[in-house]
Amino acid sequence: MGDVLAGFHAVWEFESDSVLIRYERGIRTPKLFQALGERRIPLSALEEVILTTGKRGTVALRLRPRPGADPLMEAAAGQLREGSDPYRLVLPAERSTLAEYYADELKGLLTESGPADRYLVTAPEAPLQFKAYDGKASFDGTSVRFRWSWTGASSAKWKAGDQSFAVTDLSGVEWRSPEVFEGHLRLLRRSAGSAESAQPDQDLASVVFGLGYGPVHESLPFAAAVLAAVRTRGPVPAVPAPSRRDPADIAERIRHLGELHQAGLVTDEEFSSKKAELLAEL
Repeated sequence: MGDVLAGFHAVWEFESDSVLIRYERGIRTPKLFQALGERRIPLSALEEVILTTGKRGTVALRLRPRPGADPLMEAAAGQLREGSDPYRLVLPAERSTLAEYYADELKGLLTESGPADRYLVTAPEAPLQFKAYDGKASFDGTSVRFRWSWTGASSAKWKAGDQSFAVTDLSGVEWRSPEVFEGHLRLLRRSAGSAESAQPDQDLASVVFGLGYGPVHESLPFAAAVLAAVRTRGPVPAVPAPSRRDPADIAERIRHLGELHQAGLVTDEEFSSKKAELLAEL
């Protein structure tokens, strides 16, 4: 088609085999759109085009991806608010005729339907990271690392120490939006047994969200990137992690460990062992 359709917060460019979506930057643009920047959606990843009447004199053109075609939407699992739907383009009502034209043109180009056997839309690229309520999550393309925060992590997580999970040991990702109660990101492990039934604040393979911690535009692309890497079993572009830790961070962790020890939450043996581990990271 080779045409361009501009709406609020995004511009769609129609190509012979895909739709290129460029999201605008600005104070009114949803942060998720700004984080995504640009996405190319192959027509083979789509199964429906929907045109509806929007609010306040607008119309909305929406693409519906096939199940399993986009790791971002699979990770979101229907939890995104309408205004943050990256497949929805809102236009003024006076452009409804034009929107209807493009909707009809697209419908005539769609030939696929039903679940996709692989991801057809490119996932966000690593390295990615975000700050959760009880720790920092980072993904370098081959492994996920959780570094616990002394201000938010449970004593169980502090006792166990920071965690690292290879993509090859994972079977999936569970993302619960930070905009709902008990939001979290949980890594699903191949041999976890009953561990995944534990509450996220006690599960070493989970980080929990809170007000201002793990926002959608940071944690959802993160979840999608991990999910895509798990599905393909291959790394995505990565930047090597630093080999040494901040001495101030180590000192703070040892101080908090000492508080847990004095409170009787950590035994003498656990305190000595964990302190030695932390000092070894300097």
